[in-house]
Amino acid sequence: MGDQFNAEEVLKMAEQIERNGQEFYRNASNVIDDFEVSKLLSDLAEWEKGHEALFASMRMELTEEEKTQTAIDPYCEAALYLKAMADNHVFKQETGESLAKFEEDKNTEKIIDLAIQFEKDSLLFFLGLERMVSHRLGKEKVYGIIDEEIGHIAYLEKQRNRLNSR
Repeated sequence: MGDQFNAEEVLKMAEQIERNGQEFYRNASNVIDDFEVSKLLSDLAEWEKGHEALFASMRMELTEEEKTQTAIDPYCEAALYLKAMADNHVFKQETGESLAKFEEDKNTEKIIDLAIQFEKDSLLFFLGLERMVSHRLGKEKVYGIIDEEIGHIAYLEKQRNRLNSR
């Protein structure tokens, strides 16, 4: 890997993170007894699925320059590295609280808090990557991903406030 990423590499990571999010939200939805919260989490899984499709579409529309390799990679190790980064960074990291714990106490507040934390981690991940993508290699695409993640956090915060006031 070079010291820079291109938009294609970042979008591939974004797609994987969205898949991880779908899995988290589907599993969380199945754990929670509260129908309203379960539906919210199920809806978020679908939202993540839509974002995965959006990012895949964005990737398909990239220019050749935005796909320019930033390092020589004869063994395609970059793809494995990027997948590992996305798989192990957001929604999959060790949190100290597994879904099994939520199965025990069915704490909706904790699962919403965890979802918000994962979305914040995702935002920070892409903010860090943004510095490693030049304008020539598609920095604007990374800004689009960041905007989507900010929207996730805002939506979850609104839902948490609404749920807390009921």
